[in-house]
Amino acid sequence: MRLLVLDVLQQEPTALSLADVELHLKHADRITVHRTLKTFTDKGLVHRIEDGSGAVKFALCAPDCTPGQHQDLHVHFFCLRCRETSCLPTTAVPTIALPGAYQVQETSLVMKGLCPRCASDAALPA
Repeated sequence: MRLLVLDVLQQEPTALSLADVELHLKHADRITVHRTLKTFTDKGLVHRIEDGSGAVKFALCAPDCTPGQHQDLHVHFFCLRCRETSCLPTTAVPTIALPGAYQVQETSLVMKGLCPRCASDAALPA
């Protein structure tokens, strides 16, 4: 099952939710897929993306991620039309200085709008 889930994540250009992975693996047990994604996250193979859509999505990590220390500090883009979430690995999340004794544990930046495909579809005359 782990190899099947990994193959699905490698084949898709966008981040996938648990339900998305299940659709690719028609006869897979939901709990097994969930545990596989959790194991992959814990081992630094995938990172979780909370894009505001209501479903956590998963995408493959950069090669330098390790268990407990993800190095995927990049922008994610959520398309409001097709509802796909894309990693933008060459666009880094800016460092923000916080006042006082705040201690950052995690940083995430999700931008929302139209992906290139949906933007070009919107520009076409009806």
